[in-house]
Amino acid sequence: MTDHKPHRPEDEYFVREDAEKKRALALKVKKETQAAEAARLKALHFMHCPKCGLLMQEVKFKHVDVDICFACKGIFLDEGEIEHIIERSAVGSPGVMSAVLNWFKKEAGT
Repeated sequence: MTDHKPHRPEDEYFVREDAEKKRALALKVKKETQAAEAARLKALHFMHCPKCGLLMQEVKFKHVDVDICFACKGIFLDEGEIEHIIERSAVGSPGVMSAVLNWFKKEAGT
């Protein structure tokens, strides 16, 4: 049976250096894998409707880009957008909901 323990201080140094290189490489691979998985998930889900999964479209409404699914009529607002729309709607215009709902009303004859 062979004992693989280093016997001299120089051997111990090289064993530690080798272990540190392997640890750094493993951490780098882990980081790259996590970044690749995050990119894959973003490509899979970004701008897809959480309700039906189809692509959503960005539409400008009261100076805010609102994400809309024309398939299931879902609306998605990013953080802070609802507050911005409400502030704009408070100044003498009809309610925000009636304005948004007008986007989805069927045209006569369809």
